[in-house]
Amino acid sequence: MATILAANESTVLLDGKLVEGIRSIEYRQQQERENVYGIGSAERIGMTTGAQIVEGRLRVASASPALATLGTDKPFQISAQLKHGDTKMTVTFDECFLTEKSFVMAVSTFGESTYSFTATRVREEIG
Repeated sequence: MATILAANESTVLLDGKLVEGIRSIEYRQQQERENVYGIGSAERIGMTTGAQIVEGRLRVASASPALATLGTDKPFQISAQLKHGDTKMTVTFDECFLTEKSFVMAVSTFGESTYSFTATRVREEIG
């Protein structure tokens, strides 16, 4: 059965402090892999792993003073506490660095800031 998580019950913390106005959080984790073949064989006999890349994005209504003041050279931690009723999942991004900030505002709506980051690792804990 799928784990259901609700945005209106979830929170995002920056270095342990609540970030107000979060509209969305996105992330992806990519692991480099290389096939290993035996001499004279076309079948894979193993696999090696290489670099891991973790990238994420936070979208915030208008702007977040805490995120807006982050420099590009100071590491920080982001923790998303995702919930729905009794179901909980914590996603923690360690040693993050801000890579990009952007802002958009369209007609008949409010502004939205996007803060992109990389992380050394991501940890997911369900429970």
